[in-house]
Amino acid sequence: MANTKIYTCPMHPEVKQSKPGDCPECGMALEPQTISLQEEKNIELINMTKRFWISLILLIPLIFITISLSIPAISIRNIISFKTVQWLEFIISTPVVLWAGWPFFIRGYNSIKYRSLNMFTLISIGVAVAYFYSFIAVIIPWIFPSSFRDKSGQVATYFESAAFIVTLVLLGQVLELKARNKTSQAIKLLLEMEPKTARVIKDGKETDIPLDEVAAGDLLRVRPGEKVPADGIIIEGSTSIDESMITGESIPVEKYPGSQVIGGTLNTTGSLIMKAEKVGSDTLLSKIIQMVSQAQRSRAPIQKLADVVSGYFVQIVIAVSILTFIIWALFGPQPRMALAIVNAVAVLLIACPCALGLATPISIMVATGKGATEGILFKNAETIELMKKIDTLVVDKTGTITKGKPQLIEVIPEKGFDEKEILYFAVSMEKGSEHPLAMAIVSKATEQEINPGKVEEFKSIQGKGIIGKIEAHNVVLGNNLLFSDFKINHNNTNLESENKRKEGKIVVFLAIDGKIAGQLVVADPIKDTAFSAIKQIHKEGIQVIMLTGDNQTTAEAISKQIGIDKVISEVLPDQKALIIKKLQEEKKIVAMAGDGINDAPALTQANVGIAMGSGTDIAIESAGITLVKGDLNGILKAIRLSRATMQNIKQNLFFAFIYNTIGIPIAAGILYPFFGILLSPVIAAAAMSFSSISVISNALRLRKTK
Repeated sequence: MANTKIYTCPMHPEVKQSKPGDCPECGMALEPQTISLQEEKNIELINMTKRFWISLILLIPLIFITISLSIPAISIRNIISFKTVQWLEFIISTPVVLWAGWPFFIRGYNSIKYRSLNMFTLISIGVAVAYFYSFIAVIIPWIFPSSFRDKSGQVATYFESAAFIVTLVLLGQVLELKARNKTSQAIKLLLEMEPKTARVIKDGKETDIPLDEVAAGDLLRVRPGEKVPADGIIIEGSTSIDESMITGESIPVEKYPGSQVIGGTLNTTGSLIMKAEKVGSDTLLSKIIQMVSQAQRSRAPIQKLADVVSGYFVQIVIAVSILTFIIWALFGPQPRMALAIVNAVAVLLIACPCALGLATPISIMVATGKGATEGILFKNAETIELMKKIDTLVVDKTGTITKGKPQLIEVIPEKGFDEKEILYFAVSMEKGSEHPLAMAIVSKATEQEINPGKVEEFKSIQGKGIIGKIEAHNVVLGNNLLFSDFKINHNNTNLESENKRKEGKIVVFLAIDGKIAGQLVVADPIKDTAFSAIKQIHKEGIQVIMLTGDNQTTAEAISKQIGIDKVISEVLPDQKALIIKKLQEEKKIVAMAGDGINDAPALTQANVGIAMGSGTDIAIESAGITLVKGDLNGILKAIRLSRATMQNIKQNLFFAFIYNTIGIPIAAGILYPFFGILLSPVIAAAAMSFSSISVISNALRLRKTK
């Protein structure tokens, strides 16, 4: 059975339904929760555009009539009577108000029905008052007292104002809908990366099949210029792959047999054969799209302020509008009642809270999309807000500061042992481990064609090393802490190993039958970008702490090379979360970056957990931010994007608040006693539409953030 399509509101993501419609909270058109390239036409945009153009065509003669009435030489009243002019305006404006503006009346009615007053409450009341007041003035003008009449004794009508307001609001809706479509552009770009077909190799034959028919384990041919169809591993061939749309890095990455490739990335040079490992919704690209979609629908804590204000705002505006009417009706100049209605309507129209409601969600939608194109995946809007506040960054060493691909560079045997013997015992112990140090040892042994032996009574001691029995020999492989636990004397090797650690290298000790047998020296190169990234993070006012299980000497050697502020070494995995908690107790706002299973508790404890993209699914699930490319530059980008987003949201809220703070008193007529200035409802409607468009336009600037 096909999945039911869900529609939701960008301002109120908790509102969901199975068909298109309007949000009962704010009246905005619901949008599909899941974006696809085969997206159905935007019915709301098509409908509003059609209504706008018809309204605009009908508005032209109304504008001509209005202008002519103010210029006696060309006045239409030279040809027809005042009464006929009013009937003509009524005939032209009626389809604009009652047909083109009908969606606003429906939404206004629903806002009252659901007891959720919103911008359409104010628009529908304002337009209805102007139109029906004018209609009554045309059909039964004698019921109006002198306070409604001008100097010539006529009751003024506002058909052109009602039609003008509807047309301007329609224009605002069209522009807003088009702008809102742009907020999903990042997801659409990601969707466009996904190839439609794949070339599968079966029984020696190559056949093009639809992408959704590719299964895990299939062998796939990828030719130069084609997109990689699934996540997998290269079996044959070498090439350069452009991963820029996934990682944000423009330089193609060299790939060889054994290299991992990501579905949707572009094969630029060589032909290759790959084995599909993850397909369909399990690919990294699919997960990125899902994460971005979820983040765009989440709500930032700062939005609570706008929600609280909006909850009372419309009621206050209606009260101000009524008060404006009463003051003008009692104390205004003639025709005081007509002016009272005009100013009350102007207050209703200028104070629409749409800009206030859009201020936060639009910025979040743009920011999460921008982040995705830079390889930064925010889990939700709250993470974006928290990331701005961090003052302490805690980083794991392996895979974050270093490349996470250690190499065994030296084997130092003790007297009575040789290098191959040390390697044999070490690789036998490490052959089943996926730890980076273990993989370095296994790789070296494979190079030297040393086959591992059988291990019995194997036991792993977290954060220290491993023990076991090989050919009746008791073997201990690990760090100083493990050797201290087993009371194995290795003082003679300590001076040499200390010198290695001062160079930033890692030393692993091997003991056989309680006696030190040798040392294995491993080097994990520091990432090329580490020094510059740390320097830039410092410029953001953030302290950087390295948390590692390595020896103090090794850790300090690495920290000095790249300028880290503080090192906490020889930390066991279960202590990481406690250290994060201690920093928080010192009033620090902490971000933690890590990539392993043992980092998950610390990532959860931190105010913001950052999972490096090369990490495990558990680490990624525990984190608020996932960096597709595990790089410190990604952390720097996340910090800057977060700060730019929060600044953008504050700008939007400022625009919305200051606009209403200034606009409502002017619409109410506060300038009239001093300057004789009144704000036309038409100008109020134009200003209201402009406020929403300005907020969206400001949010879209985030797409150009560097």
